[in-house]
Amino acid sequence: MYHNLRIVYITTSTNEEAEHIGRKLVEEELAACVNIIGGMKSIYRWEGEIKEEQETVLLVKTHYSKMKLLTNRVNELHSYDCPCVVSLTLTENEGNKDYIAWLLENSKETFAG
Repeated sequence: MYHNLRIVYITTSTNEEAEHIGRKLVEEELAACVNIIGGMKSIYRWEGEIKEEQETVLLVKTHYSKMKLLTNRVNELHSYDCPCVVSLTLTENEGNKDYIAWLLENSKETFAG
């Protein structure tokens, strides 16, 4: 079922940090695939101040059953005090069905810890 699949949006301070986290998530089978997009500029409020920083984005493809473990692992690996880890649900009957089948196969359901 597609609604069991997630795309997880994560930001990091550097490409190196993104690569480290992304590789760990795939190696530990918490993600089927991670895309890394560098060169993003973020403008945000933190501790009462407006900040502007360069960041790198990870787009992580996984199964909803792995979200708790994945989020905990990102919190362990990440340099931020409060890392951005949010998930988006994939919608049924949209997108490349062959890719969705591959994603389901490579992010098989497990029990969330």
